[in-house]
Amino acid sequence: MLGCSQAGQVVGAGIPDLPLPQNFQLHFNHRDSGRYRNPLSGQWRNGDNLEQQLIQQINAAKEEVQMAIQELTLPQISHALIRANERGVRVQIVLENKYNQPWSKQHPSDLSAHSKRRYQQLRLLADSTRDGRLSAEERLAGDAIALLKRAGIPMIDDSEDGSRGSGLMHHKFLVVDRSLVIIGSANFTSSGIHGDAGASRSRGNVNHLLSIRSSELAELFQEEFQRMWGDGPGGDQNSRFGRDKDSPGVQTVQVDGIPVNVLFAPHSKKSSEHGLILISKQLAAAKRSIDMALFVFSDQSLTNVLADQMAARVEIRLLADPGFASRSFSEVLDLLGVELPDRFCKLERGNQPLKTPLRTVGTPKLARGDKLHHKFAVIDNKTVITGSFNWSPAAAHTNDETLLVIHSPMLAAHFTREMDRMWRGAELGITPHIQRKLERKQAKCGSGTERN
Repeated sequence: MLGCSQAGQVVGAGIPDLPLPQNFQLHFNHRDSGRYRNPLSGQWRNGDNLEQQLIQQINAAKEEVQMAIQELTLPQISHALIRANERGVRVQIVLENKYNQPWSKQHPSDLSAHSKRRYQQLRLLADSTRDGRLSAEERLAGDAIALLKRAGIPMIDDSEDGSRGSGLMHHKFLVVDRSLVIIGSANFTSSGIHGDAGASRSRGNVNHLLSIRSSELAELFQEEFQRMWGDGPGGDQNSRFGRDKDSPGVQTVQVDGIPVNVLFAPHSKKSSEHGLILISKQLAAAKRSIDMALFVFSDQSLTNVLADQMAARVEIRLLADPGFASRSFSEVLDLLGVELPDRFCKLERGNQPLKTPLRTVGTPKLARGDKLHHKFAVIDNKTVITGSFNWSPAAAHTNDETLLVIHSPMLAAHFTREMDRMWRGAELGITPHIQRKLERKQAKCGSGTERN
């Protein structure tokens, strides 16, 4: 295109806007009908700038910002929170304990392999001069947590109760001025929103951000935040996380006539209120169609419900993260009618691969390193399941999570459009990658043996 001497022409109509319900905003960082300049490369790219949406909402705060997020590494969000604090807004932050320390104070030799890769990525992002060396100023400017700590912003993590931490503090929500709830699938990191440093093709994990203005809904999220916060840093260790937290059952509010079901995890396996049961009920209620875009899907009971819905001729589409789909405990394999032994040549106990495979299962085409990180489903084009909640026993029974069920055809149309976008070009069925993995495992393990 750079060699063309004539002006280009726009061919065909653009993607029309879809209406949203009143008091709802929704953004997707990979959608085709949005454009923004990527802060990593300075180049224009498709998608919505989720980071900028968060900063705008924080900048508009007048009284209070409560944030519960697994991981925060974006310095500009920290600056927005610091500015809010300086103008008198009360700012409180809950983090996962693995991500509550400034990375710039860490030493690579003390880190696990995963943490070391994270450290190197954050170094690359902080190197504003691109000279391969970090000055003290660059280290501080590139460290979101160090900036917050220096500014005295109150923060706790899931070890504030005196424990070593819950399974995961996996929430991803903000409550602003007791009236606005911002939730979604994205962690507030470069890889979660924009892409990876040093990877020009990377566009970030595929995520969304949903904002809902409702004082009733905000009250429920504030109550969940307060269960975790307790009396804040130090004090009586009355913060509660994981199974020590008294998580209520499903709560329902109306947002301009739209029913919104809210569930905060975790719950015991014996509870009739846990998140997998809520999802199961929604899937079982489908009459025409089920669309799913999932980072993790590892619960057999949900596969059983989908098998029943296949028999009832409900149209089902599932897209899963390519990296997760071929793991031994992935229910994606069950839906494809195959099973894969783990590294010990053991098969998951009670595993039930379908005898008649579901053909409309696949993985989207993504840049190397990017993940499909959504956790949503659309039922009958009118009900949306979303939140931080992966479809796994850990999410239901161990982690601090948010699960929402929103009954709105207008909102569902936006998630269906995102599903359609990913579906184009997706690899369906047993992909070459899965086939190679099956062949390697069969050569090593035979058919495998069931785990005790």
